Amino acid sequence: MSNWIVGSISGSAFAMVAMLGAITVATAQTSGTGQVGPTAQAKPRTEVDAAAAQNPISNMISVPFQNNTSFSAGPYGQTQNVMLVEPVIPFHLNEDWNLVTRWIAPVISQPRMRPTEGPEFGLGPLNPQFYFVPANTGSTMIGFGPQFQLPTATDDVLGVNKWGAGPALAALTIQGPWVVGFLANNMWAGSEGPHVNRLTLNPFINYNMADGWYLSSAPVMTADWLASSGNRWLVPLGGGIGRVFKLDEQPINARVQVFNNVVRPTGAGSWILQLQVQLLFPTH
Repeated sequence: MSNWIVGSISGSAFAMVAMLGAITVATAQTSGTGQVGPTAQAKPRTEVDAAAAQNPISNMISVPFQNNTSFSAGPYGQTQNVMLVEPVIPFHLNEDWNLVTRWIAPVISQPRMRPTEGPEFGLGPLNPQFYFVPANTGSTMIGFGPQFQLPTATDDVLGVNKWGAGPALAALTIQGPWVVGFLANNMWAGSEGPHVNRLTLNPFINYNMADGWYLSSAPVMTADWLASSGNRWLVPLGGGIGRVFKLDEQPINARVQVFNNVVRPTGAGSWILQLQVQLLFPTH
C-alpha cells in the first residue's frame, strides 16, 4: 500500500519537474511575440499563437498529456492519479466544414476505495469525440457533434465497461488577449446494472501576456445524474499559469493549475493538481 501511494506521488512530482524543466530551458532559449488572436502577425510554420493552442476545436493537430492528481481521495484519504492522453486531429471536409476529432484515453491509478478492493492501475473507457466546426469563422467558433464511450476499462473499478454515446458541444471567443469558452457533453452508457448518465462541463478563461505566458482557469465540473442530490456534483475552483514556447523546433503548450473541490461527492479528493503538456503541430 505505501509503495503504491509513494508511486502515485512520485509520478506527479516527476511530471511537474519535467514540465518546469522544459519551461526553464525554453525561457533561456526562446522568446515569443505575445500576440494572439486574429490580428496576430504571420508566423513561421513551426510557431503558433497561444490563442490557437488554447482553442480545443482549432484546425491544428495537437497531442495534450494532462495529468490530474487528486489528494485525500476515498475513505482512506489517499492519492488518485488520472493521466488523460487526448490527441486532437482535424479533417477538412469541404469549403464550409471541418471535422475535429478528439480521443480521450484515461490512464488511471485508483486508490483503495473499499476494504475488499485493492488499488488498481490501468486504462479506463476510451471517449472519442467528433466536432463539426464551420471552416470560415471569425473571432467566435462553435463546434458540435457526437461522442462515444468504448468498453476498454481494464478493471471494473476503473470505469463502467459498456458502450455509450451522447452529444458534445464546444464554443469560444477570442477578444484581444482573452480566450473564453466552454466544452459541454452528456454521456449515457448501459441500461441495466452499472450504467452511466453523466454531464461534463469544462469552462475555460485564458488571459494571454507577453512572451507566450498566460493565466488560465479551466476547471472540469461533472454531475452524476444517477447519484443522490447531495452526491451529484463535483465543482472545482482555481486556476494557474502556462506558457506557449518552442523546445528546439517543437511548439509546446505547458500549464499548471490547482483546484479546490468546493462541492464534491463522497470519495472525491479535496483538491487537484493538474499538469498539462500539449505538443503542437501547426501546418501554416
